[in-house]
Amino acid sequence: MKFSQAKHNTLTFLDVFAGGGGLSEGFIRAGYRPVAHVEIDRAACYTLKTRTAYHWLKQHDSPVTYHNYLHGKVTRQHLYDAVPENEINSVLNAEIGEESISAIFGKIDQLLNGRQLDLIIGGPPCQAYSLVGRSRDRNRMRGDKRNYLFRYYAQFLRRYQPRYFVFENVTGLLSAKSPDGELYLDQMRTLFREVGYETEFNVVSANDYGVLQNRRRIILVGKCGQEKDFYPAFKPWKPEGIVVNEVFSDLPSLRAGEGKISPCQLRGYTGDYLFKAGIRTNSIPVTFHAARPHNEQDLEIYRIAVQKWNDKQERLDYNDLPDRLKTHHNRSSFLDRFKVIAGNKPYSHTIVAHISQDGHFSIHPDIKQNRSITAREAARLQTFPDDYYFESIKETPGYTAAFKQIGNAVPVLLAEKIAESLLEVW
Repeated sequence: MKFSQAKHNTLTFLDVFAGGGGLSEGFIRAGYRPVAHVEIDRAACYTLKTRTAYHWLKQHDSPVTYHNYLHGKVTRQHLYDAVPENEINSVLNAEIGEESISAIFGKIDQLLNGRQLDLIIGGPPCQAYSLVGRSRDRNRMRGDKRNYLFRYYAQFLRRYQPRYFVFENVTGLLSAKSPDGELYLDQMRTLFREVGYETEFNVVSANDYGVLQNRRRIILVGKCGQEKDFYPAFKPWKPEGIVVNEVFSDLPSLRAGEGKISPCQLRGYTGDYLFKAGIRTNSIPVTFHAARPHNEQDLEIYRIAVQKWNDKQERLDYNDLPDRLKTHHNRSSFLDRFKVIAGNKPYSHTIVAHISQDGHFSIHPDIKQNRSITAREAARLQTFPDDYYFESIKETPGYTAAFKQIGNAVPVLLAEKIAESLLEVW
């Protein structure tokens, strides 16, 4: 059964732990309407506000202000002033916790203004559940308060009683245990059942749904009541004959340190994947195609890593580098810390938030460019549309904030597939 666009627009959602908005963007593209976003990171909140302004201006056939903002002709505040105040105020910059949750509820109640909330989406920060996070922490993340943020998620469910909720997290959640030895996932599902929701989950690979990236995540869906066997069937899409280099093909070539955050001119493109995936748009300029600078040692390592991949389709083992290039004391783990994006394969390895600290794990496959990927290239691998702008703040400037938001996001296309499939069972 297909829902009409009018029906889509009646379905409202709340996005908690919203990040830079990848999950939300997918649901918006499928026709749902956001009531509010709740996020602790200030830079990500500005990104959400800017995207909210973009959507409102687009719906009201007045995109000129957004164009002018991308070109630096008007300020961010000028952009926000061009849309209704309640639209911008729907983004709540707050840490979800015991001291703040009552105030958050109050603001959401005002935004709802007596209306029913249909859906809650979002997943708490994944560091506390991820295998990498646990391996790097001497206490294996035990005692980390982020382990228990799902309890506040349950409070949102108890208060607003949406028909469904969608909870996303890393696959490490399948094995993460609390100090008493119980799986956090089991604790979550028990709590969700106590507040009125049956839950079902699956491990989903983003590359099965048009995303050119090997990204596996748990997608847990909850439904109000005691019904079982309701999990939506996500419709797969594997674009035939498309490899990762497709997302780089129309972007200008850059060397390390070149490019700019402001708009750039795309090259010609004769394919259709970027359009079908909702990535490329010819109507709004492309931003954030700026390559970070690298020192000569890193550039030499990058050349070695790319050459090895090009010649033998083999990954660089850190211990195989010449001694003069080995500066890390850890020689027994994370030996693939320099990793090339597999441009000639149907999907890349996972884009992670660590890319905000350095680009070693995301090296561009073109040896002539000899650099890590840009924020725009990372965004395309996460299927963010080219008209998506990533905001920053003084404390977290430029592409550092963008990389963090991109690496933490749910791929937009995967989110859209989830949202569309949920409509089918609504």
